[in-house]
Amino acid sequence: MSWTLPGTVIGLEENNPDEVEKFFSSVSIAGGLVMSQVREITGLEPYTVQNWVKRGFLSPPEKKKYSRRQLCRILLINMLKSAMPMDSICRLLSYVNGDLEDESDDIIDDSIMYQMLVQLAASNRTAWPPRCLDEELEKVLTGYIEPVPGARDRVAQAMKIMLTAWFSSELMHQAEADMQKLGISSLKTTKKETKL
Repeated sequence: MSWTLPGTVIGLEENNPDEVEKFFSSVSIAGGLVMSQVREITGLEPYTVQNWVKRGFLSPPEKKKYSRRQLCRILLINMLKSAMPMDSICRLLSYVNGDLEDESDDIIDDSIMYQMLVQLAASNRTAWPPRCLDEELEKVLTGYIEPVPGARDRVAQAMKIMLTAWFSSELMHQAEADMQKLGISSLKTTKKETKL
């Protein structure tokens, strides 16, 4: 069954962690991504990402290139933004990694957290609530070494919230698609029409 990699517009045939790692390795080999590549991967307009940089949600690109770590922060925010207000997303990311512009205080690299989240999303994309989530979290956190006491628990709690938000977003997209099949305006369209 095909699905979309969270936070991207990239379709995957099946849950294949090697395919995801291959994708991220190509980003690292290229020395980062320019804005047009970020747009192609995420579907986001450049001004949106630039606004996130201006507002301190992620560090500025170096020589106009976004690193793997920065791309994963963008993907995390993009994945969560349809289910959570931006302030809540920032508080959640700060709960894990402190100052969002300063990578030196991070307790987990955003690219590692994103890949763990993709593994959880892939194995829980067809049913909610996920069965054995605590065991699955333990599995994806295998090998994670706490830089400070309590870091592992913070990461696990944040990932549970992120997974819930992602799944709720997926359900909303499904509801909108089902409404369109019935010829009914989507929920978003109805809200916009009401404002006019």
